[in-house]
Amino acid sequence: MRAGLDSAWIRSSSGGEVVAALPFTPTAISRLEGSPVVRSPEQLRLHPALEELSWTGVIDELNDAARLKDHSVTEPILITANGTILAGFGSWRLALFEGRHELHCIEYPFSEDESLRFILTHHQTRRGWNDFVRIRLALKLEPYFQQRALENMRAGGKCKGLAILPEGQHIDVRQEIAGLLGIGARNVTKAKAILRFGHPGLIDALANGTLRIHRAMQWCKLPKAQQLEELTQYMFERARNKVIRKAVGGFKESRISIDILAVLSALPQQEARKPGSVVVRRCRRQNTVILIGQDLLTSLHPQIELEES
Repeated sequence: MRAGLDSAWIRSSSGGEVVAALPFTPTAISRLEGSPVVRSPEQLRLHPALEELSWTGVIDELNDAARLKDHSVTEPILITANGTILAGFGSWRLALFEGRHELHCIEYPFSEDESLRFILTHHQTRRGWNDFVRIRLALKLEPYFQQRALENMRAGGKCKGLAILPEGQHIDVRQEIAGLLGIGARNVTKAKAILRFGHPGLIDALANGTLRIHRAMQWCKLPKAQQLEELTQYMFERARNKVIRKAVGGFKESRISIDILAVLSALPQQEARKPGSVVVRRCRRQNTVILIGQDLLTSLHPQIELEES
């Protein structure tokens, strides 16, 4: 008997009859429930949904696996009978990189849909698996959820003879996906809209974690060319703010008191003496930060030199 999507079936140590069923969660899938097997790294593969989306999170997991290589505890490689990797992507890629011929794995009898559901649940708190990435993957399960909802309604005496769900029932499908991922159903709706109306640059930024769903959704109301302009400006400000934070954090606390009014009065004079020496940039920060160069500080306090960080 094969496990259904809603439960993980525990088999006896001899591989015989099913003896119990637990909720389909990562904690319910213990190493004892699977079958230890030895596979070649070339026999293993990513889930088709990950392949289709050109998922790059495996790079982070590869780096983690390389760091943990010399430790006694490493994440096991969990797979299905057809070689689909459920967990341990980094260890798999590291084995390929090192040219190893054998990998010790734990095999589970999951279908493609079951595999994807396990992957999404198991990796929900890891790098490279942000909400947008997980929603995009979970949408591959949408036909399954629609079919299950239709079958449930048929079993209850509704929708007899119908091949598809009534329009109103599709909201329940989004709630199923949201429940699986542990997020709000509105984010599922937003992600679907972004995938339909968003500029490819927005989708890439969401996938790598530099943009949030809410902001991207706001920009999706604009023409795609303007979406790209907003993204470019946002990325510029993000990079600049990172430099400012690093600069501000790197300076030692000044021992002198700087008069704000004196600084504001000196800026026009500084610009008149050296055109282009005063640069003003707009940003989305709620507070105003003024970085004073050594030349201006020296003109305000000739007797004091700016301490280097």
